[in-house]
Amino acid sequence: MPGPLTWNTPAPADQRSWPPAAVFAAGLRHHHIANTAYPIHHMTTMRPYRVPRDRVEAVAAAAWADTDTLGLYVHVPFCQARCKYCEYAVVDRAEHPLEEAYFAALRREFALYRERLDSRRKTLIGFDIGGGTPAWATTDHIRQVVEAARDSFTFRPGMVISIETTPVIADREPDKIAALRALGIGRISMGVQTTQLRLARALGREYDGPTMLERAVHNIRQAGFDRFNIDLMYGFAHQSATAWRHTVAQTIALGPEYITLYRMRYKGTAIAEQAAGVTREQVNRLEAAAHELLLAAGYEGAPGKNTYSRIPGDPGTSDYLTARVVQGTPYLGLGLASQTLSPYTLSYNQGAASKSLRPYLAAVEAGRLPIQDLYYLPLEAAMAKMIAVSFYFGGVHRDHFQARFGVALEERFPREVAFVRDHGLMADSGPWLRLTPHGVEHFNGVVALFYAGAVQEYLLNLEEPSAAPSGQRPVDRLPSTSERESEAA
Repeated sequence: MPGPLTWNTPAPADQRSWPPAAVFAAGLRHHHIANTAYPIHHMTTMRPYRVPRDRVEAVAAAAWADTDTLGLYVHVPFCQARCKYCEYAVVDRAEHPLEEAYFAALRREFALYRERLDSRRKTLIGFDIGGGTPAWATTDHIRQVVEAARDSFTFRPGMVISIETTPVIADREPDKIAALRALGIGRISMGVQTTQLRLARALGREYDGPTMLERAVHNIRQAGFDRFNIDLMYGFAHQSATAWRHTVAQTIALGPEYITLYRMRYKGTAIAEQAAGVTREQVNRLEAAAHELLLAAGYEGAPGKNTYSRIPGDPGTSDYLTARVVQGTPYLGLGLASQTLSPYTLSYNQGAASKSLRPYLAAVEAGRLPIQDLYYLPLEAAMAKMIAVSFYFGGVHRDHFQARFGVALEERFPREVAFVRDHGLMADSGPWLRLTPHGVEHFNGVVALFYAGAVQEYLLNLEEPSAAPSGQRPVDRLPSTSERESEAA
């Protein structure tokens, strides 16, 4: 078994440096894939770092040797149905009868990590149960997950467990929502996505209108949840600005503590072909409209931050996601297709490709860590991963970046930081380097500046997207000063 790890040697592609202006333009051209979901096309851009299968277990254990604190994510891949916008590992109905077997496998996976990592000596600073729809599972199965986590790790005092539900479950199963709260789960997130009835049904979502949402919120409040988030999505091909503003306004009226906005990411979804019909300008208008409505309603959110909170000083995200995004805290993912980021490795569990339970179940049954792919990271890839995810908060916390990697952001990315400052895309805000409103409009180009060399090269060489509609400004350049002043007016 190897000793504690250090950074891997970067491949030649990751040692290359590309002109910031060219990378920025490539990120804008390919705005549907240049985002916080990093790495892009990992089967090629990360291939040099893939660990041979006969070394996966040893490297996976060694990667955690010097880590005392981490986040935990447990994936529940069951849903009533797969929505057409879903990019995640959700199993089809044919595998729903495997629920009992799946949760038994989760308990065994916990046990494997207790053995491999001596995990009881490690402290959880965040714990999310996500999906899929974890509230779809029986309460007893969720109880088993919470108990397994308590038996496998030390919980940081005051840490809040977070779970996800849907309006249908929150409306029709109030006893289950109350039981989840009784398990000690303190934060709940409800995926509404849209209140536009026609769009919801076109996306494959069961939705009966605002009365259902009101009953769902009532049941969540009656259960005792006072940390309540609603997820909304924008950037659909047939989503009008008027309907989107109505969705945001209706959601504000429901009074959640937090509202999180997710831009539609088409890759890997049933409606991927619709991406060509959605321009960056359309998406920007929707994001700006929501930002305006939320701030006017008393919610706080820095430019580019996708979660808004009406509680001063509370970022609105779960403890797990806050630590992961702001501090770059490593996290362990359990369950089908879950992603794990240790201080030196990135891995994906079985099912990330197949979205089938059986390979995952078989691996755990055989007493193996159910890892499909494990990548031993160089510094360049680890930095890019942390920065990409940091943009959930609209910028990079320079102090945490330096604490994580031992080098200042400006020292490691001098040309890129100068580029975003000189073009008014990012600005200093205390310890943060944050997106400006102008930077939010060009987010996809900004985030690409901090990708590792191989991923930047992939974007630069990627086939040009379909031509923009006639009369639309090209997306591969910054507007001039005069254009920006005209837009502001």
